[in-house]
Amino acid sequence: MIGERAPGRLICYLCILMSSPRVQFVLDNPWQFARQVFGGFRANQGFLLAGSVAYHTLLSIVPMFALILVFLSQIKEPQELLDTLYEYLVMLTPGQAEVLIEQLGLFIANWKVVGVVGFIILLFFSSLAFTVLENAMSVIFFHRVAVKRRHFLISAIIPYCYILLLAAGLLLVSAVSGSLHALGRELMTLMGHSWSPGSAERILVYLLGIVGEVLLLTSLYLVMPVGRLMVRHALIGGITAVLLWEITRHILVWYFSTLSLVNVVYGTFATAIIILLSLEAAATILLLGAQVIAEYERIGTSSGVSHGWQT
Repeated sequence: MIGERAPGRLICYLCILMSSPRVQFVLDNPWQFARQVFGGFRANQGFLLAGSVAYHTLLSIVPMFALILVFLSQIKEPQELLDTLYEYLVMLTPGQAEVLIEQLGLFIANWKVVGVVGFIILLFFSSLAFTVLENAMSVIFFHRVAVKRRHFLISAIIPYCYILLLAAGLLLVSAVSGSLHALGRELMTLMGHSWSPGSAERILVYLLGIVGEVLLLTSLYLVMPVGRLMVRHALIGGITAVLLWEITRHILVWYFSTLSLVNVVYGTFATAIIILLSLEAAATILLLGAQVIAEYERIGTSSGVSHGWQT
């Protein structure tokens, strides 16, 4: 029921956003708003923060998905989960998803030899990216941290809540993808013409991924900053980040496949370097979306007037 209502709620929030005076102000002054966003991002040392988030995400990505796959493989075929995960790792690490899937497949085949200590280590490393991301968000939303700080136990629990959320999302998408794949093997007759819906499977999975990205990033913008953030403000950051990432992702795929000299310069280290560069680009966009929210919140406020924001 929640999954069915999510797209409808998303559309409702979009309608509310378009009628907001702040949105109209941004539409009337797009370049001024963009300059303020990039100025604030630079003042907050956004690229340095993004580098830290990317590095810890590189440490966390394999342990996190390894834990998720070990858990879900008890109720679903591991290969189906790996196939579904591949579709979304392509979005996160363009051009290097095969390497990650291969490593995860090896881990799933031998996970029983890890032991209790090994799983404790995996739990620790899988949460690093979320912890560093929360700290980076606190820099961008410093005005919230200055007023109210979060209890350390809540900060410790949040990463594992997101890991469970990602596991539930992967299981749901895997089930939907399996149903579409089964349907794609059957020919359907429409107005006297036979056709296979299998060609639409990838498009539907891609669209599900886009919606999932928007919802996941919106939830990050809601949860990670200290204090209460309005849903429509978080949605602005989520949509902005997804649009920027989709453009950047295609540019990265083109660059690494045509112009890049990473393989020549770094040799055997090229895979790790390419993944790290992709993650840094993603982290930069994620924090840039947070900066968009922070500047958007200032429009029409006393701090916004000092920055030149007047509605």
